[in-house]
Amino acid sequence: MVDELRVIEICAGAGGQALGLEAAGFEHELAIELDESAVSTLRHNRPSWKVVQGDVADKAVWDPADYAPHEGSKPIDLFAGGVPCPPFSIAGKQLGAGDERDLFAWAIEQTAILRPRAVLLENVRGLSLPRFAGYRQHVLDRLREFGYVAEWRLLQASDFGVPQLRPRFVLVAMQPEDFAFFRWPEPLHETKTVGQVLAPLMGSAGWEGTEAWARGAESIAPTVVGGSKKHGGADLGPTRAKRAWASIGVDGRGVANEPPAPGSVFEIGPRLTCEMVARIQGWDEGTFKWEFTGKKTSVYRQIGNAFPPPVARAIGTAIGTALHHEGEPKDLDATDAVDPLYRLLRECDDFVSAVKIAETLDLKDNAPELDRRISILSQDFEILKEKRTAGHFYKIGSFRGFTGQEGHARHEYFRTSRSKVS
Repeated sequence: MVDELRVIEICAGAGGQALGLEAAGFEHELAIELDESAVSTLRHNRPSWKVVQGDVADKAVWDPADYAPHEGSKPIDLFAGGVPCPPFSIAGKQLGAGDERDLFAWAIEQTAILRPRAVLLENVRGLSLPRFAGYRQHVLDRLREFGYVAEWRLLQASDFGVPQLRPRFVLVAMQPEDFAFFRWPEPLHETKTVGQVLAPLMGSAGWEGTEAWARGAESIAPTVVGGSKKHGGADLGPTRAKRAWASIGVDGRGVANEPPAPGSVFEIGPRLTCEMVARIQGWDEGTFKWEFTGKKTSVYRQIGNAFPPPVARAIGTAIGTALHHEGEPKDLDATDAVDPLYRLLRECDDFVSAVKIAETLDLKDNAPELDRRISILSQDFEILKEKRTAGHFYKIGSFRGFTGQEGHARHEYFRTSRSKVS
């Protein structure tokens, strides 16, 4: 008999990742979420789960040490979550470790306390960009110090049965004996389209234009956005997103209460209901059946912030397969440094000259590029600089991000802006 796999999920939202992990065979030991509406949805759908509301980094809400393995107990199988994305979003300022909302580095530190067999953290595509190369290497280095092997992978939701362009940057880490059996999930052969998925709902009230509309919507939807509390209401995103929706016959300027009625005529096309948006995120009437609680705008935000359940199931299944040591083990290759500047500075105990940096990075006679790279790295790490007779020298200092330390700016931000945090 295969042992049951247990998961602790942080920043659980309204349950997209949770539902997918459940379908992959994981049982929730604990789910933590800040938003009251999302917590209500979780409890409504899974009353047997232990769902805790509050700041995940507040030990009064939960203490990771309470779930750490001790003599006679087994470790949690999976530590998972979708931590806040604004620090890395292309649409934002990309402050990374300098953003008070960033919890990625904090989550990594909890791995040393929880000692789970596996870690799964997901975020937006922006985290995969060169801007965050040093940040990503810091994460890999910390996990290696804790005894884990880790990999990043950019996954497309449309590859796993979700009719939407929703790239997610995913980190999976395991202890070496388990990671040897881990393989990323393979894309499905068939891609679903908006027309295929939404036609039954679009025609559910008897709208005669459903069939023609569905033929014009035989493509993948743009990424569902609009999940921030700073956003004024429920619509399908900024101007560029609305244009993309319009190209497949959807009016993205708002969200409808009901599907189109008989005789309805539209200038652009019908608006989607929250139920339709949820279908585009991967919820359905079968394996991923789910009910959202709250008013329309709240429900839309819950959906817009979610990790598509089918993608979570695919990754969860791959993790479960590895934890059960199914298949043939693979050789583990050391992960190469994703930022040579970070690696050079980190491996030196003393200051490094600009000349050596330029030679190592092949930046001779390109001082502006060196300054640019130093500037980027300094957004996430303290960079010490000295001017000597031989020129400028640099040394990398502490990581700027929140890892749980007292006195960090995050505490004051959270105290004064909790109602705006999403």
